[in-house]
Formats: sequence, C-alpha cells, structure tokens
Amino acid sequence: MSEKEGMLEELQDTINQFRKESRSQSMKEPDFIKEISNSINKASDYLEKKSSSQIYETHPRRDTLESTSSSGSKSKRNEEQKKNLQYSETSTRTETSQSLSSLTGRTAEYQALVNFLSHDTVGEVSPQVSEENQKQLSLEADNFTVNLEAKGLQEFPKAILKIKYVKYLYLDKNQIRTFQGADSGDLLGLESLSLQENGLSSLPSEIQLLHNLRILNVSHNHISHIPKEMLQLGNIRQLFLNNNYIENFPSDLECLGNLEILSLGKNKLRHLPDTLPSLKNLRILNLEYNQLTIFPKALCFLLKLISLDLTGNLISSLPKEIRELKNLETLLLDHNKLTFLAVEIFQLLRIKELQLADNKLEVISHKIENFRELRILILDKNVLKNIPEKISYCAMLECLSLSDNKLTELPKNIQKLKNLRKLHVNRNNMVKITDSISHLNNICHIEFSGNIITSIPIEIKNCQKITKVELNYNKIIYFPVGLCALDSLYYLSVNGNYISEIPVDISFSKQLLHLELSENKLLIFSEHFCSLINLKYLDLGKNQIKKIPASISNMISLNVLILCCNKFETFPRELCTLENLQVLDLSENQLQKISSDICNLKGIQKLNFSSNQFIRFPIELCQLQSLEQLNISQIKGRKLTILPGELSNMTHLKELDISNNAIREIPRNIGELRSLVSLHAHNNQISYLPPSLLSLNDLQQLNLSGNNLTALPSDIYKLFSLKEINFDDNPLLRPPMEICKGKQWYTIARYLQRADERDEKVLGKIFKIVANNITETNFEFLCQKLNLANSETDMPTKSTVSLSERAHQALVVWKTQSNKLSLTAAALRDQLIRALAMIGAYEIMDKITALNLFTRAIKF
Repeated sequence: MSEKEGMLEELQDTINQFRKESRSQSMKEPDFIKEISNSINKASDYLEKKSSSQIYETHPRRDTLESTSSSGSKSKRNEEQKKNLQYSETSTRTETSQSLSSLTGRTAEYQALVNFLSHDTVGEVSPQVSEENQKQLSLEADNFTVNLEAKGLQEFPKAILKIKYVKYLYLDKNQIRTFQGADSGDLLGLESLSLQENGLSSLPSEIQLLHNLRILNVSHNHISHIPKEMLQLGNIRQLFLNNNYIENFPSDLECLGNLEILSLGKNKLRHLPDTLPSLKNLRILNLEYNQLTIFPKALCFLLKLISLDLTGNLISSLPKEIRELKNLETLLLDHNKLTFLAVEIFQLLRIKELQLADNKLEVISHKIENFRELRILILDKNVLKNIPEKISYCAMLECLSLSDNKLTELPKNIQKLKNLRKLHVNRNNMVKITDSISHLNNICHIEFSGNIITSIPIEIKNCQKITKVELNYNKIIYFPVGLCALDSLYYLSVNGNYISEIPVDISFSKQLLHLELSENKLLIFSEHFCSLINLKYLDLGKNQIKKIPASISNMISLNVLILCCNKFETFPRELCTLENLQVLDLSENQLQKISSDICNLKGIQKLNFSSNQFIRFPIELCQLQSLEQLNISQIKGRKLTILPGELSNMTHLKELDISNNAIREIPRNIGELRSLVSLHAHNNQISYLPPSLLSLNDLQQLNLSGNNLTALPSDIYKLFSLKEINFDDNPLLRPPMEICKGKQWYTIARYLQRADERDEKVLGKIFKIVANNITETNFEFLCQKLNLANSETDMPTKSTVSLSERAHQALVVWKTQSNKLSLTAAALRDQLIRALAMIGAYEIMDKITALNLFTRAIKF
C-alpha cells in the first residue's frame, strides 16, 4: 500500500467515526447531559473526595471538558433542581439533534475536508474518497463535530470552515494565536469553539466574527484581559475562561444578555463590575480560587442564578443583599475567611447545597431551620462547638460533614433527619455516639475517627442500610458488636483503639469485604476472622500476634493481608494456603527465614519483608514468578550482605527495594529482570555497577545514594527510561558529585560521554609520552608487567623499527586486548601508571602527572 493510499484510508476511518458520532447525537442525550443527570441523582461518592460542586462545560458529543470546581464529584440533586439544570440540556439537545436534508452536491466541501485533514500541520493522514463513500456521507445529518486536538496547528484552520456543516470545533492543545485570514462568511456556522491550552495571551480580535457562537472555551491559556470584541458575541450561552491570568472583568456587558454559564475559576480577579446584573440570564457562575476579598454585591442581583462557586477566595463576610438570590440552589464558600454568616443567608429558601469548609465559623444560626430543601451541608475545618437543634428541620438533608471542629456532641434530635445518608464527625471532641442514631434509617456511611469515643451503642444495629463505618483513633475497648448485625456493612475501619478480643459475632459478618484493626491490642489471630469467606482486605498490623490458625485457609477471597509490626519469629506456613493472596506485608517482625511453601502463593504480586532478622537473603522468594514488588529493606533489621544470582528468576519484578543493608555488589545478571521499573539500593556498600544493569530498558527510578561508588559506567545513557536518579553520598570521582547533585540523567550521561572522549585523547598522549621516553630495558620490563610479547619472533623488523615505534605499537596492542575486558580508558591509564611505577620509570610518570594536572584544569 502506498503512503498516499494509507493516508486516505486513515481519513476515511476518521470520517466514519464522525458520522457515527453525528448519528448518535440526534438519537440520544449528549454525554454532558448524562453527567449532569448522574450528578443530580447520585451522592454516594460525594464526601469520599471532599468535593465541591462541578459545573460542566456542555460541549456536545464529548465527555465533560473541564470541571470548574476544585475537586470531587457532584452530590445528589432533587428532581426540581434537575429540572432547573435542564435549561442548557434542552437547548443543546435541540441544536445537536437537528436533521437536515441530504448533503448531495457537497462533494467539493467534502473534498476540502479531505484536503485539510491530509495537510502536514494536522499530523494525520487521510484516505481517498470513493464515490460510494461520498454518497454515504451525503445522507448524514448536518450537525458535525471536528476534533483537531494536539495536532501542532499554529494558525486557525481556515479550510475546515469551508465545510458548512462544521458547528463544533475543538482545537485544544495547539499553538493557535490568531484567526487571521479566516473569512467571516465561513465562520457564521460555528456554534461551539474550544481553544484550551493554546498558549493564548489574548483573544484574537477576529473572535467578533463568530456571530452564531454559543459555546466558547479558552480555559488553560495565558489570557490577562477580556477584549471588547468578545463582548459583541450576542448569542453566546456558555463562556469558560478558567485557569488564566485575568485581573479585571469588563463592564460593558449589555450584549451578553443571553449568557447562561460563566466560568472564571482560577484567575486573579480582585473585584467585579457593578454592571454584572446585565447578565440577566446567568444561571451558573464560577469564581473559585480568585482574589476576591469581599462578596461583590453585584452578584446578589443576578436573579436567575442557581449555582455560585466562590471557593478559595478571601471573603470574610456576606452582604445583606444576598437575600435577593431567591433561586440559588448551590452556594460554595469553602476555603475563605468567614467568621460568621449574615442572617440573610437563611432567606435563600431554595438552597440545596451549602459548602462552608475551611473558614473560621464559630456558630451556626438557629435560622438554619429555613433550609427545608437543603441536601448537602459541609462545615468541616471551622471552630464550631455545637450545632443548633433546629437543624432537625432540614428534613431533606442527605450529607452532613462536621469534621475538624470542636464538637462534643451532636444535636439531640438528630434522629429527625430521616433522609441523612452520610454523617462525618471526624477529629472533634466527641465522647460518645448518641443512641438516637439508631433512628437514622437511611444512614449509609458514618465516620467518627479521631475522637475520644469509648463504645458504640448497640442500637446501631437498627441502621440496616449502613455500608461503611470508620472509627479510627478513639478509645474503644470492646469490639462494637452492634456492627456485626449490619447485613449491608462491607467496610469497617477501627484502627488505633484498644481492642484486645474479637467476639464470635463477627463470624456473622460474611458480607464484609474490608476490615482494618491495626494498632490495637490483639494477642492472637482470632479464628472468628476465618469465617469471613468474602473478606478481601484485612489489616492487623501493629498488634501482638505470634501465629496464624490453620483455619485461615477458609478465607478464600483474601487478596491483601497486612501483619506488619507484630511478634512473628517464624514465617507462618499457614499463609501459604491463601491461593488468591496478592499482597502480603510481614515487615517489622522477627523472621529469620522463609518457608519453601511460599511457592504455593501462585498469585502473589507484592511482598514486604523489610526490617526482619534474616540470616541470609531468603532465596525461597526467587521461586515466585508472579511477584511484581519486593521490599527487603532492613532499616531496623539484620543487614544482608549478599544478593543471590537466583534473584533474576523473578522476571515479572517491577519494584525492588534492597536499601539499608550491607550489600557489597549487585548480581551480575541483574539485567535479566527485564520488567524492573524501580530499584532502591540506597545505604549499602555497593562500589561497582555491573554492565548488565544497563540493559534494564524499563528502569525509571534508580536510588543508589549512600554507597561506595567512585565511578558510574560510561554507558549509563542506555538507561533511556530513567526519570528519577539519586547518587548522593557516594565518593564519586567520575562524574564528580557536583554533576550528580542536580539528579539530571541527561547531564550525567552527557558528562560521561565527553569524559570518555577526553580520556581516550589523554590515553593517546600518554602512549606517546611513554613511547618517546622509555629505555630499551624499561620497555622489556613494561612488556612483562603488561603481559605483552617483545621478542624477535613477534617483531621481525626489530632491527629496522625504532624503539619509540615499537613501544607505541605494543601499547596499542595492549589496549586492544584490554578492550575485550570492557576496561575504560581511565582504567587503562591507571593500570599503565602502576606498571611504570613498578619498573621505576619515574621520569615518565612525572610527565604523565603533569599532563593529568593540565587536563583536570580544563572544564567541560
């Protein structure tokens, strides 16, 4: 197949994909509509990521381009809010589902697209268009999206606009600076344009030609001001300017009356114009992470606003006028300087989500009872000492997060929050969990970590919808038996308490998948654990366990087992029956050897045996063909001195940590670990790197700090995948430590390459010095020391060839023979100098010393 035919075939694939997308566009909701719908109807992951509200950039037929909030996923919204958010869904669905007449007669336009997409600047090739394909294209809908992301474009693709059905154009990650040369007539059909990550310092003045533009995304550029030409886009509905350097927002906003979404997150805005209410149709406004010190009063008169994000500013108070935002449903004010809330905020009767984390609030008004529609309330990282009882009137509340405050108790009538699903009260001063929690029939997830709770009420067993409980770092003495009656509980974490016994009741929790009990007072591995046949993750680290029961073989689903920091003196062979075990951590015990039965762990991928008391490297580990990560660092244990050659049997090994031992050398066959990505060998006694190390083509991390290396191999450039290197605290001479301090692989490799070139030249000069100054007697002795022949038979022309020529020829032969042993020019130089010293050729050595001093003074 010719190159041209290949190019044309690739374009045909691209066109077919476009047609498929275009066809699906008219038959189903765009992806962004599904995103909004999901964010309205699902709250289960909300507090997992401590999220803020997300505003989606609604470009058709493409996954959400950008979340304009700080992080996380959207929380659940009720049906009324879903209806409100559909203002952009309906319009965009209408725009993207229109079906026009056939495209017969547009062959020229199609050919223009072919020609453009085959142009070098695009970086993609395009196929020849057959008549059949042209005919098929003519039957497609008129709505068309072209994605030219990351094609290396340096100017606006004028030719693409000859295609009248191009409405949605994505030019992200290029270097486009101007629209110069684009015909205004060709721009009229464009409705959506994305120019993210183009390095734009300003918007081209030609932007005003895009009269029908409805969506414009120029986020992630270097724009410092909004030009007046953009203010002429009267049909614009959604405007995204996130992650730029905008300091001022223009005041001439009359023409932007149709704007519905405005996102200016992560800029440098200090104030907003008083004319902002001119945006009379604005419904979503994102101003997160700017430099606003006051809540601009102008915001209060955006009467259709339903979502306002002011996360990460410097706002210390709210104006009374905030009461005018009657339609507001989402208000995000995390990471500000609020010390109190203006009472007028409680007049926002439609509010559904209120985020106030990381402020300085000391009290919440009892008027919170007005928030009858509130679904999500985030008050983490404040200085609250109590929550008003009247929060019970917020009957629709689903997520309540109160972590990192100074609470000693919850409202007594919290049981009235019948819709509450998530309750987070981590790191407060809670002494107990109220019995009334049992009336929260819909609660799914509770967190009370970092308090001083001593017991869990048995009544919690009535909360049958609970799936996840976290009670880490409290003062709990007895395992909370009430949790064992929860049929839906799959995740339980009770680390850092004082539990010493496991009740038989846990045997009934067969639905448990994840159990953490580290840093408790357990003396034995309870046989009751062995009844948890579905458990996948078990953490019993930092207890006082000495042995494992044989019945552990019943835990057929166990994938991860953590037993670090216990009292094991011998390796528990019982673990070798866990055929599905993938991760095993037995670090910081007293193990001296490993049972050969470990080979039965056919699926093991990660092993941590660091800080034990091994007499020698446990060679039994080398049988584990599936192993990908091995940590045998001995920062607290007995130091290993030798690594076995059998280590190379672990061909799937990706990460190896042998740090903090007394290892003197790396096995010469280390290069057989072809999959190795990370090698940590710091704080050992390694003085030499074997040549096979340089064949580890996938190696990305190499830490050899704190060893005895004096020289790095010249061919280190062969490790072309290296990203992180560390040679600190070695007595390095080649290259010197100042070269290695920057930890730049290229710098080190380049130095060594040039050093080799210099050493070769220096060695050549030394050969000449020796040849020109050596005596016949010393030459005979030198040949003996270097194992070189110097007889009449070897040199039949001895009588006619000068001593200087014979000496130089002999040294060249010696170098050739030595090269077979992979000796460097520097090593040959040192060997030659030692030989000269032994034969007493001190005059020659003085000349060589002078040469060395001179060459060392030359920087390169």
